[in-house]
Amino acid sequence: MKIREIEHYRLDMELEVPYTIAYETVTHATNIILKLITDTGIIGWGCAAPDAVVTGESPEDVVETIDSVIMDMLLGQSPFQIARVIDNLKQYVPQPSSAMAMVDMALYDIMARQAGLPLYQLLGGFRHDIATSITIGIVSVEETLEQARKHLLNGFSIIKLKGGLNLAEDIEKVLKLRQTYGQDFVLRFDANQGYSFSQAVEFIDSIKSANLEIIEQPTSEKKDARLGRVTQAVAVPVMADESIKSLKDAFRLASNDLIDMINIKLMKVGGILESQHINSVAKAAGMEVMIGCLDESALGISAGLHFALSRANIEYADLDGNLDLVNDPFSGLFHLKNGILSPSDAPGLGYIDEKRLTP
Repeated sequence: MKIREIEHYRLDMELEVPYTIAYETVTHATNIILKLITDTGIIGWGCAAPDAVVTGESPEDVVETIDSVIMDMLLGQSPFQIARVIDNLKQYVPQPSSAMAMVDMALYDIMARQAGLPLYQLLGGFRHDIATSITIGIVSVEETLEQARKHLLNGFSIIKLKGGLNLAEDIEKVLKLRQTYGQDFVLRFDANQGYSFSQAVEFIDSIKSANLEIIEQPTSEKKDARLGRVTQAVAVPVMADESIKSLKDAFRLASNDLIDMINIKLMKVGGILESQHINSVAKAAGMEVMIGCLDESALGISAGLHFALSRANIEYADLDGNLDLVNDPFSGLFHLKNGILSPSDAPGLGYIDEKRLTP
């Protein structure tokens, strides 16, 4: 089997509800979709979600990479030499990126379609579903409570609260969420690098009664020692997100006992192949893993879901990046009910209505 044709598409999608995190406000998302057509008729689909802060790319950068590198690298080649393709691509893409993840995803999609299996089964098939958190951005206390009420009524049992801009307000939100809705849901908190060491410790000390499950990236990704100090000082597990963009990052933080948990995002680290390596480091260090996401169409979320289902130590998921996207052309790839994600029975990533996208 050889790759015969390559097409790509730009998806500009508004967010139904814009959100704010510690370092930006997001109102829309742009994804680049890759379509690999083989000489046997099997088609593989990949998704890039470029982000200037997280992946260091613009949508234009991804398109340029497709036109100047990926086309020549893949046309006429076997889609099954994934490790070779990704290794070659690393020579031209200076850091792990969503462009790399897009290629990786499309190649794995082809492989699973050829095998006639949903991708998670080909990757290992440890579980059949996983609970995802639903995220509340930085809004007022009143709006935080209202969004939480709606999510809980819709069946979600895990709420992830964003913060890092106002310590006092973050503390108030966490405590009021528990006071208002009780202990019958899981609560996670993501500071997106917004805290100093002392603020992170004060935050955790102030919300002990809230039984926080995880605090994610409390301090700057550029300050490993500071993150490690927080990890040693607080009882709540500390998860690294922005600090981990490569296998080397995961090894450095894990081997120096600077974190308790790892958030792997396919777009951030360059795809499923690299995520497998990072997850192995986490497993060797006895660390649990969360699979997270950026603002991705359901195609990108599907890839994260399939990887999350494939490994025993991936116990957490934050795969809600598609829920507020308007006019996402991908649907039916997986099911979401009461906060539980499960894949369809279709092979690969599950996309079967392939006539809806045109260049």
